[in-house]
This record gives sequence, C-alpha cells and structure tokens, in this order.
Amino acid sequence: MQTFHTISGLREALAGERAKGYRIGLVPTMGNLHDAHLELINIARQNCDVVVCSIFVNALQFGLNEDWDKYPRTIADDTRKLTSAGCDYLFHPADIEMYPNGLATQTRVVCPTMTDVLCGASRPGHFEGVTTVVTKLFNIVQPDEAVFGIKDFQQLAVIRRMAEDLCMGVKITAAPIHRETDGLAMSSRNGYITAPERPGVAVLYTTLQWIAQCIREGRQDFAALEVDGGKRIEAAGFRVDYVAVCNSKTLEPAALDDREITVLGAMYTSAARLIDNLSLTLEDRG
Repeated sequence: MQTFHTISGLREALAGERAKGYRIGLVPTMGNLHDAHLELINIARQNCDVVVCSIFVNALQFGLNEDWDKYPRTIADDTRKLTSAGCDYLFHPADIEMYPNGLATQTRVVCPTMTDVLCGASRPGHFEGVTTVVTKLFNIVQPDEAVFGIKDFQQLAVIRRMAEDLCMGVKITAAPIHRETDGLAMSSRNGYITAPERPGVAVLYTTLQWIAQCIREGRQDFAALEVDGGKRIEAAGFRVDYVAVCNSKTLEPAALDDREITVLGAMYTSAARLIDNLSLTLEDRG
C-alpha cells in the first residue's frame, strides 16, 4: 500500500492507474478503523481495480463541545489494517493540505434538504462539513465508486442527494451495518462506552427492531411508536436524542401510504452518542 499526504502526490499516482483504464474506488474515513471499515474496503475491492482509503478527522463537521480534539487517531494501527485488507492507496492529509485557506473562509457545499432534522438537529452544521469534505475528496480522487456504511443513514442520503444535484459522476454504494454479537452497530465512538454501560447499549437496536416489527404487524401510529421507543431507551438508563419513523428516501416523517420506511434512533451514553437504523419495505395494503 502506498501512502500519500499531499493532493498532488495522490493525483499523480491515480492518473497512472486511470491511464491503464482501471476503475477506482474510494472509502472515506476518519480513521480509528474497525471491522466495519474493513468491510467497506472489501466491497470496494470487489467492485474496483484500485482502492483508495482516506483518513482525515474533519474539523469542519464537528460542532462546539464535540470530540474533534479527542477523536481517536490511530494511524499506525490503521495502516496495518488497510495493508492487510488489500487497500492500494492511503490518503492521509494534514489539515492545512485540505483547508489551505483555513476553515473560516472555506467554500462550503450545502445540501438544503434532510440536513436540519435527526442528527442535523442535534449537530448544527455537521452535514455542511460532511458534504464539503466529501466533495473535496471526490474532486481529489475522482473515484468511479465510493463506499459508505449505511449505519450513517442520514449521511448516506445527504451524500446521494448532493451527488445527484451536482451531477457528480461517482456511484455511491451502501454497505450493510456491521454489528457486534449483541447487535450494537460498530462505531469508532463505541470506545467511549464505559464497562458498566456496555451490557445495556444494545437497547438502541432492540428498540428499533421492536418498532419495525410493530409496523410490519400493521401498526400505523408512528408518532406513538416513537414515544414508546424513547421510553424503552430511557428505561435502560440512557438519554434519547431521537427515535423517528421516516420515509427512507426523503427522511420526512413516514406517511401512512409509504412503502419504504426507515426507523432511526440516536441516544447518549455518559460519553458517547450512538446512532442506528433499520429499514423495511411494506407490501401494498391497498
């Protein structure tokens, strides 16, 4: 695996691969890699000839009092994992390489829909930071395909909308959620969960499963299900950010005639904010 810290160096290397007619895949990450990230690499390897992984802890998507300064940076371990996974290129730029004119005057990419609800309501400006850095990475790498985990369902929906709106010639591929044995979705922030909290955090996933099953069985009182789901999480000792039943494409509150529905949830432990989701397709009841 070859590592590049500069945009010019990576571009030059990829130009040679592109000249050979190779298909290039990109997996954008913030590092602290785990098995779910490596599965994204594996999917990119299956679909593309050349795989690029970026590791960049993007300050623009962190809000005030969030964990940018303490976000785990494990580049040596990440490099070993990527090499074993068969990644071809690692792009690991410094802040000044990605934002040479500073964050205050950085041109922003704004998606006006789906970004002020759910995680966007709790993290103002977060998705603006995401769409800006992903646009920059797409421009730098010029991938044929980019692979994102579906755990960050809202992020995936926003990136798809951005790519469609801006006529980006990149295929956006979604990878299934990679889970621990108890169902907890793998996340770099799982390391913040304390030992006493760990046995109970699966309540987020089991709550979403319960809501999804209720909907499959015919319940359509979505708002009541959201309230009841929140109570389940609170009863387990955690603070609820949101529990929502949404249209899978628009992320608007699900309507009674929607067939593609996603149940999303977010909760807080003492030091971590955990998110999860579960999608279902309903048969036409007409």
